[in-house]
This record gives sequence, structure tokens and C-alpha cells, in this order.
Amino acid sequence: MAALLTSGRPAPAPFVVEPTATHTHTFILLHGLGSNGEKFGRELLETGIGSDGLALPARFPSAKFIFPTSRRRRSTAFRRSMLTQWFDVASLDDPSDRSHKQLAGLRESFAEIIAIVEHECRDAGIPRQDIVLGGLSQGCAMSLICLLALEQPIGGFVGMSGWLPFQTEIEARAADGNGPERNDAGHGGAGERCSVSTNMDAARQGYTNGTDYVRELLQLDGVSISAFMARSTPVFLGHGESDDKIKVSLGEAAQRTMGRLGFHVEWRAYAGQGHWYKVPDEIDDVVAFVRTKCG
Repeated sequence: MAALLTSGRPAPAPFVVEPTATHTHTFILLHGLGSNGEKFGRELLETGIGSDGLALPARFPSAKFIFPTSRRRRSTAFRRSMLTQWFDVASLDDPSDRSHKQLAGLRESFAEIIAIVEHECRDAGIPRQDIVLGGLSQGCAMSLICLLALEQPIGGFVGMSGWLPFQTEIEARAADGNGPERNDAGHGGAGERCSVSTNMDAARQGYTNGTDYVRELLQLDGVSISAFMARSTPVFLGHGESDDKIKVSLGEAAQRTMGRLGFHVEWRAYAGQGHWYKVPDEIDDVVAFVRTKCG
């Protein structure tokens, strides 16, 4: 897989686990802050065991697993130390703090991740509906931004212990497109059809406004009308209720905003779980989600 050139430097090569059967699907999963593709990938595939005792490659033998590695960047939250991170954050307690610092990394990382998606479609021959994107912690945050910037749907999204960058701003922009709800119940006929049409137009405008804002952040052109269909991508978000690094309230806010943008979101909060995926519960839930929602 060719590495994308940005800022004059090659992107780190991803860690790839090839399928053991005919290649039909691809998972692209992003690591958290300070980790890397190989470390996260090996740990997930070795310890992410379901209640049946099987790891993800055994559950999905026709799937290729791609674990990209982010670039090393100066971390404001960690006294300017050089860390692998998809974008800079000033505070993990409040990821919205000094959010302007996130923009350069979001833009660069988006280009690299989308290049991997395009490579799988173009060179590996995997249809978009058979690609699952996601990640853990900051990897979840980065991949949510990628999902919102897509102009076409993909097979599914799996995020764990993460948040949505610029969540408040995205939700506010989406709300600009939604007028007061109409209640034409009991009138039927043309009035009811008008209500459905009005609500659909409002939903489309809200989605367009929200995703246009994300694309503005990434310095991309605005979305086309047909991009409204990208919201058909099913979304799974899981979070430990005892997460002391990324508060579960941040995950709840992400699922609320994604839902208001029109995505069908499956949300799971795990009692007693900290900042990691819960074994076997969350692994079982992810497998069931992919099998039923992602073809």
C-alpha cells in the first residue's frame, strides 16, 4: 500500500492483517493517543475475544484488518512532548479546549485515512458497503470526523471510548437547518404528506449544515445533495461507564449529535469498564452489530 505524502514526509505504514479466506471486507481501525497501528492491532486481535472464545479474525475470516499509525506531533496536553496522535488536543478532560489546535492534524490525518479507504475500493476491489471504519479513544474521534466528511456511505462504523471533536459546534450548525417541528396528526391526506416532506427537508438541511461545517474545518468543498445518503452508514458507539480518561458523557454527546444528524446509532455503555473495550461483552456487541448491520 503506497504511503500518502503530506508535509513532505511519508505517512507511517499501516499494520495489516490479511484475511485467511477470500477477501470480501476491510476493517480500518485507528489507535488511541500515544499508541500505534501495530501495538493497537495486535492487542485488539489477540485480546478482543468474544464469549465463544473466538478472536475477530476467526469471526471474520474474509476480512482484512488495517491499523494505520498516526504521525508524531507536539502534544499540548502533555507539555509539548512528541507523541503519535491524529491531532493535537489541549485537554483530555475537555477536548473542546483550544480546539483550533486540532485543525492541522485533523486535515492531515483525514487525507491519509481517506487514501486508505480509496485504495481498498480502487486497488483491492472492495465495495464501499463492505468497508468498516472506526477506532478507539482518539482513533474513534478521528474516524468520526472522517465519517462525517464522506460523500458516500460505507458499510459501517465502530467506535469505542471516544468523542466527537467540535461536537457542540456541529450540533449547533445542524440545528440551524431544523425549524420548529410540525404536528399534522389527525389531518391526513395532503397535510400529512406535506408534514413528512417538510420534516425530511429539515432533516436533510440539518445533516447538510452539520457535515458542511466538518468539511469547512477540513478545508474541503461543501457536500452535494446526494451526500445525504452517507448518513445511511450504521454506527456503533461503546463506552465504559467508569472511563476516567474520556468521560462517558463525551461518548453520550457524540451519539446524540450523530443521531440528530440522521445516523442510526447503536449505543452501549458498560458498567464498571474503564478506558478500554470490555471483554467479552463489547466484542460480542461489535460482532453482532457488524454481522447484522454491515452486511
